[in-house]
Amino acid sequence: MKDTKEFMAAEAVKMNGAAVGIPTRNLQFKHPEEVPRYFAYNGSVVGTSLKAVFSAIFPPGERFFVESVRHFRDQVKDPVLKAKITGFIGQESMHGREHESLNEWFEKRGFDMAFPEAQIKFSLWLCEQFSPSQQLAITTLAEHFTAHLAEEWLTHEEFRGSTHSEMLKLWTWHGIEELEHKEVAYDMLQQVSQNEHLERILAVPIIVTCMVPGILGSWFYLVAREGKLFDVQRNLSDLWALFKPGGFLTNVLVQMPQFLLKDFHPKQRDTTALVERYREEYFSDKGTVAEEFKNRKAIAG
Repeated sequence: MKDTKEFMAAEAVKMNGAAVGIPTRNLQFKHPEEVPRYFAYNGSVVGTSLKAVFSAIFPPGERFFVESVRHFRDQVKDPVLKAKITGFIGQESMHGREHESLNEWFEKRGFDMAFPEAQIKFSLWLCEQFSPSQQLAITTLAEHFTAHLAEEWLTHEEFRGSTHSEMLKLWTWHGIEELEHKEVAYDMLQQVSQNEHLERILAVPIIVTCMVPGILGSWFYLVAREGKLFDVQRNLSDLWALFKPGGFLTNVLVQMPQFLLKDFHPKQRDTTALVERYREEYFSDKGTVAEEFKNRKAIAG
């Protein structure tokens, strides 16, 4: 009879992301013509421009995340974590692809996506100058941020109720999967880093100095380019909606300090029920994205 290690090694060959709850879903979104130019927050330029900046971040950002994880994949011995890594890479790759498609939609609607894309690529180049394990720590902080973004995409009633239904499909799918794989990079960092807590702490000033200026500058630029910078009353109203107590971005930002705690782990915030609810609503045979979900049967089988 095989011993436990031999059995687990054999089982690892069979495992993929779907086996550990992180399937690579092939969804293809169409972004129909009837979607209005300003599709977020009831026609908000500020809100839609923020979505454009996020979407510009994701293709190069997801590639950075994937490479930071892939660098250490061969050092991971746990077959379950290896399968989760496979799922993480698959999901992030799909996110990048679909946001590239969304960015093309923004371009066709007149948004200058080249500016935020250039800012983000430069920001990520700066991050790439750090050690591989520090880059992985940067990824864990970014994943902490996107996990809380994802919660807001799924639960914030003001956001969901004021965003066009076709666009909401993409952001909801992305949010579900961010929560499915939110622990993967962190679990890897714990295994490969000599001092993961210190590297997590250092990730904060790195992102604040290398990435945040480009993100805020791109947001300001897109609003200005839309000719709406001096629509002060509407802009202040939209910013208040995002940053007020209980606002979309406020709810995300108040969760960030947890990342600095020595005993922090993403699983401490249980989002299992939320994910299960949306999996059923979106990915079932007659779910919200049944038409867009191209490999549902393959994953189910």
